[in-house]
Amino acid sequence: MADADILTLTDDNFEMSLGMEETPVLVDFWADWCGPCKGLAVVLEEIAEEQAGNIKIAKVNVDDAPSTTIQHEVLSLPTMIVFKHGEPVAKIPGAQGKDTILEILSEFM
Repeated sequence: MADADILTLTDDNFEMSLGMEETPVLVDFWADWCGPCKGLAVVLEEIAEEQAGNIKIAKVNVDDAPSTTIQHEVLSLPTMIVFKHGEPVAKIPGAQGKDTILEILSEFM
């Protein structure tokens, strides 16, 4: 998760960061205590590298960003939300496989 290609978002920078992005952003809502989130992190790092320029990957630690988590109705972890021009366009619940994530993202890239 220290990958420079992955943005870290908080309650303070969430709206501003997404609003400035021209490319679609896949936001991963996760927590340290979430086992499936750790496996998904590896998949998202691969996607960030392979799809650089087509999509950006961002992460929100739900324990550090409770307002953003509530605002986007994240009820289970992991949950991913695709944003385009700062607006949510797709919600992906659970730890999905790389192929499934890429198939969903292809609609927005």
